[in-house]
Amino acid sequence: MRAIVFLCLLEAAFVQAGDYSWGGPGQNTESRGGDPNAEEVCLTDQASCGCCLMQQQIHRMKMFFNMSLHELEKELIKTTTVLNNVRASRSAFSVALTNGKNLKCFGPFRDDKLIIYEHIFINLGDGYSAETGIFTVPRSGVYSLALTVYSDAGSPGNTLAACASLRVNGQVVAGPREKNMQDQEDSATIVVALHLQAGDQVAVNLPIGCFLCDDNSHYNTFTGFLLYATD
Repeated sequence: MRAIVFLCLLEAAFVQAGDYSWGGPGQNTESRGGDPNAEEVCLTDQASCGCCLMQQQIHRMKMFFNMSLHELEKELIKTTTVLNNVRASRSAFSVALTNGKNLKCFGPFRDDKLIIYEHIFINLGDGYSAETGIFTVPRSGVYSLALTVYSDAGSPGNTLAACASLRVNGQVVAGPREKNMQDQEDSATIVVALHLQAGDQVAVNLPIGCFLCDDNSHYNTFTGFLLYATD
């Protein structure tokens, strides 16, 4: 007898909350897949229909939660895909000419020579090669590139030749140049933003007669990172 009373109370509660659909807000009884005459029948025979009504409501709840879970899973897949794309597109490097305690000069040479930066601060994405000194673009996009050069003539009256050129696929993009007998030491920095394609090679070249000097103070640096991808 107590069980029948309990079932009837549950049935009455569900009937009073009949305006809310577990299949989704705004759906009527027919759209929820229920029997439109079930509630009228159970109003006259509550003892026999209590369990049936509970099963119907539980079924609607399961459908609602299953649909919600399915939508959440789809959104999770989308978010994971976006996050993986962001991680795959990360690219940044920053290197210095040397890391020794004593000042060491690179050059001058009789021919143009590719500068190999030995000390690596960061090489996210492994785009920069410490063996060749070349940064190979991993993904098409807009990149920020910065180059700082420094040289020391050694003593007053000597010729200062602090110069280098930033090149993309062998073509000069920009390059600071300081060549005179007025300064004993000098430095310069350039920063550019370039639209590069995957596979492009970016490097720094030392022109004929120029030389750069560096130690663990890292006066000569070469830096680049992806601002945003375009593929």
